[in-house]
Amino acid sequence: MTEENYNYRTSQTLLRNQFPGKGKLQIPIIPKFQVKQGDFDDLMLIGFDKTHPEDQNHLNRMVHFFLYDYRFERVWKTPDSDLEKLSRYRAVLSPDFSMYLEMAPIMQLYNVFRNRWCGAYWASKGMRVIPTVNWGDESTFDFCFEGIEKGGIVAVSTYMATEHDNRKAQKEWFMAGYNEMLRRIEPKKIICYNTPFPEMQGDIVFVDYERRSWKYMSYERGVQKEDLDAYRIGDIHSKTYDTIEPYLLNSFSFKGGGSAYGGKWKPSSDKDNRLSGTPGEIKTTFNKNGEKTETLIGSDGKASKEIHYSSHGNSSIHDNPHGHIITYDAVTGYPDWGNPINGVGTDFLKHFIGGKLMSTIIYDTSTPEYNRFKTISDFKWSMKHGAEIEFNWDGVKYGISHATGKITIYRWNQPDTTRQFDTPDDALEYMVGSDRLRDVITQVTVIDRTI
Repeated sequence: MTEENYNYRTSQTLLRNQFPGKGKLQIPIIPKFQVKQGDFDDLMLIGFDKTHPEDQNHLNRMVHFFLYDYRFERVWKTPDSDLEKLSRYRAVLSPDFSMYLEMAPIMQLYNVFRNRWCGAYWASKGMRVIPTVNWGDESTFDFCFEGIEKGGIVAVSTYMATEHDNRKAQKEWFMAGYNEMLRRIEPKKIICYNTPFPEMQGDIVFVDYERRSWKYMSYERGVQKEDLDAYRIGDIHSKTYDTIEPYLLNSFSFKGGGSAYGGKWKPSSDKDNRLSGTPGEIKTTFNKNGEKTETLIGSDGKASKEIHYSSHGNSSIHDNPHGHIITYDAVTGYPDWGNPINGVGTDFLKHFIGGKLMSTIIYDTSTPEYNRFKTISDFKWSMKHGAEIEFNWDGVKYGISHATGKITIYRWNQPDTTRQFDTPDDALEYMVGSDRLRDVITQVTVIDRTI
C-alpha cells in the first residue's frame, strides 16, 4: 500500500469516527452548551452564507444554517475551511442538513450524522455549539434526536411548517416531532427561528424571521459556483442563478423539513378565491382596468376553465376573449393556466351535467404592494404556472404571458416588441429599458397578475 493510499484510508475525512456516540449507530454527541450571561438577550442570528472573515459588526450573533444545503455543504466536505471565521461569532448552531419527508431514509440518517459530526468537531476546536434539531415522519424518531445531551439548549425552525405566501401550514408534522423532541431530549431552552406555534411548550427563545440578517447587513455575498455544482443533475447549462432551482429535479424544493415541496397551495386574496366554489358556479372577476374574467368551478369544487375578456396588451397572441384550461399540480396543488386558447365563445364555460349554475361577482382589491414579486423565486413560480402579468417600470408598461409553450414578454400594445423565452431564468435576462429584469423584478409595479 502506498503512503498516499494509507493516508486516505485512515483520514478522518473518510472515517469520521473520532466522536463515538451511543448505541449501534454511533452518532456523534454534541457537548451541552455552556450558557453565559446575556447569551439570549435580544438574540439575533446570522446565516452562514452572510458570515465573513472581515465582519466586525455582527460578531455578537449566533450563526445559523436554516438555508438550502448547497450554501453550506463545504462545512462537511472541508470542515477546516471555515473554522477561523466561525469561531469569531458568539456561537454556532449545528448545520441543518435537510430532513425532507420525501427523502430516502438512509439520506435522512446520513444528514443527522453530518449535523452532529460537524457540531462535535466545532466543539472540539473550542467553539460554542448549539445542536439544531430537525426530523421527518415518525420513522425518523429513533435516530433524529440522537447525539444531543438531555437538558441542554437546542434550536429549531418553524418557517417551513408555517403558513406563508401561498402555502398551507405543515403544523401537524412539526408538532409531532417537536413533542417527541421534548420527551426524549428534555431541553432546558429552545431557540425558535420564526414564530412559535401557540401549542409549543418549553422555555422558548423566539428569533424573528423578519429580522433575518440581510435586512441588517451592508453587504450581500454570492453563492459559490462549486457549491451549486454539487447539486447538478445531468448536463445542465451553467449560468449565474439566484437559487438552486436549476440544479434540482424540479423547482419545488424549499429549505428545511416537512415536505420538500412545501405546504399545499392556498388562496391568499379575494382574486384567488375565484378558483374554488360550488360545482357548476361561474365566478366573474373584474380587475383594476374593469376587464372581466369568468371562471367555471368544476365538479371537484376547483376552477376548471376561465375566459379572459382582454388581449393583455398583445393581440398577436391573445384574442379578446380567450380561454384557459386550469390544471393543478398533483403534489403542491398549485393551479396552472397553460397556454391561451383563442377563438372561444361563451359555450367554452358550459357547465357539466349535474352542476348547479350560479354566479358570483368578485372585484380585485389587491394593491401594487400585494401584487409585487417579493422574491425572484416568486416570479419563477408564476412563470412556471402560466401566469399573465402586467407591470410598469420606469414609466413603461409591459406584459408577460405564455404562447406555444414559451414565456412571452412585450411592451404593452406593441406586438412587434414580443420576445419569447424557454425558461424563467432566460426571461429574467430580458431588458426593460436599460435594466435587466432579474435586477428589478422585485421593484417593478405589478398592476395585475393572474394569481
